[in-house]
Amino acid sequence: MTQLKRHTMTDRVLVTGISGFLGGHVALQLLNAGYSVRGSVRKLERAGKVRQTLAGAGVDTARLDFVALDLLSDAGWNEAMEGVRFLQHTASPFVLATPRDPDELIQPAVEGTRRAVSAALAAGIERIVLTSSIAAIQYGHDSYERLLTEADWTDVENPNTGAYARSKTLAEREAWRLVEAAGHRDRLAVINPAAIFGPLLDEDPGTSATVIGMLLGGKLPALPRLHLSGVDVRDVAAMHLMAMTDPQASGQRTIASAGTFSLKEIADMLRPAFPKRRMPRAEIPNWIVDAAALLIPPLRANKAELGPAKRLDGSRGAALLGRPLIPVAEAAVATGHSLVHHELV
Repeated sequence: MTQLKRHTMTDRVLVTGISGFLGGHVALQLLNAGYSVRGSVRKLERAGKVRQTLAGAGVDTARLDFVALDLLSDAGWNEAMEGVRFLQHTASPFVLATPRDPDELIQPAVEGTRRAVSAALAAGIERIVLTSSIAAIQYGHDSYERLLTEADWTDVENPNTGAYARSKTLAEREAWRLVEAAGHRDRLAVINPAAIFGPLLDEDPGTSATVIGMLLGGKLPALPRLHLSGVDVRDVAAMHLMAMTDPQASGQRTIASAGTFSLKEIADMLRPAFPKRRMPRAEIPNWIVDAAALLIPPLRANKAELGPAKRLDGSRGAALLGRPLIPVAEAAVATGHSLVHHELV
């Protein structure tokens, strides 16, 4: 295990996908900690909005600059690494509805990871922190009677494994292949978050917040018997920061999950904080959801969650932070308050 040189708070960190929900929180915590941040956006026209969002969160953006990077283009990756000590690769496509062509998700996820990791290795970046997902861990197993751990991998050949899970699994596998081929496994640290809840930085709800929005929006007559593992974005961002320099994250995967709950349980978490919101209490039998999924893309994309609850061992993430994780109830309520504040529900 390589011992990192003493780091200073003026070290520059490249954050890909800085305009995203998690990327924005990672950048916020980095700037608050005194790091310099270089954020990647697909088009530089978005840089002003990102700067405004981070400034609105109360952080000094004087140490923030931007580069334009595309997951599907080689342009700019080597130049983006100049003067950078650490890489936070949070950029990856995510959709609620599975596209007709799975490669719309898989290709940018895998190629973007290949470009980011290859450029970082070529530039001698000391630690690459990759945002993967529990989707790279929890699908295609014969039994879910035990806790899933970082040793588990999603079976991409299983017919029930969706395009998103395949994209995250193949992208993470590619990252490990590249660092191992270069003899630098210890330079990679992977964070595998569950569904990410917590306070929004702007009016962009991202993806996981859509679940909370659906519950608060009063448009669901009843709830599918889906189970979701959740985690607060502030904890996920903090794990990303710790993974840059903590030896225990070197060459390791780290699950970020504070627990697994049904949609009904999540609705029950929200109800006391939003007493005027009409949220369903009844659950829909699975056979009805199966039938409805033929017509409703978001249901079809999440049918794999109808089976037994997939429980994960989140102890390594808590150990990395040195404290318990923020409860899912607190994270879900924070999401709800943000959605209401931004008039999104």
